[in-house]
Amino acid sequence: MYIVFEWIVGSGKSTQSKNLVEFLKKEFPNKEVIHVREPGSTPISEDIRYLCQGKEWENESMHPLTNAYLYASARAQTLHTVVAPALSAGKIVVSDRSFLSSLAYQWEAQGLGFDTVLDVNKSAIQWVLPDIVLYMDIPVDIALARTFDAVWDKWEKMGKDFFEKIVVGYRKSWNLDFLKNRFISIDATGTREEIFASICNHVLNHI
Repeated sequence: MYIVFEWIVGSGKSTQSKNLVEFLKKEFPNKEVIHVREPGSTPISEDIRYLCQGKEWENESMHPLTNAYLYASARAQTLHTVVAPALSAGKIVVSDRSFLSSLAYQWEAQGLGFDTVLDVNKSAIQWVLPDIVLYMDIPVDIALARTFDAVWDKWEKMGKDFFEKIVVGYRKSWNLDFLKNRFISIDATGTREEIFASICNHVLNHI
């Protein structure tokens, strides 16, 4: 089982994905559960993460297509050295983001187009697709008020209009044929406890 959390910064996906790992470990004591994040979770992928999100250059910014290729490279490393082997071994993988983030960010918000971003990612994911995608649905204004990592994440410096486009990208991906019946919308506006209870109920109903 491959479970992915998605949505914009400040939606609580990182915290709740880690909470879900601990819950599933208790719920299924005989099943190994691992947590990964994209980009990241291997030394190579973490270095690419810093290059994509934390490093700044004087008088130059990263082109959207460069973003797409770098994220796909980090994704290939994590999927094929951690996620795919874990799934083949019968483990549960919980991930903070997936290739859907590239569709939302680079396809829609950065304007590269769906075909371009999907083509860049095809060889990276090799159709290792999530079984469940939990969309941590929350209004942009609320999510942005919760962000705190602008020094290490260039995306958190972006304005409301940019994140509104990302939300549009996520909603478009909901209708992709090859991801049908994999999406669950989670109301992420409640308390942490309420949100987590909703997540657990939905996941248990799908396992």
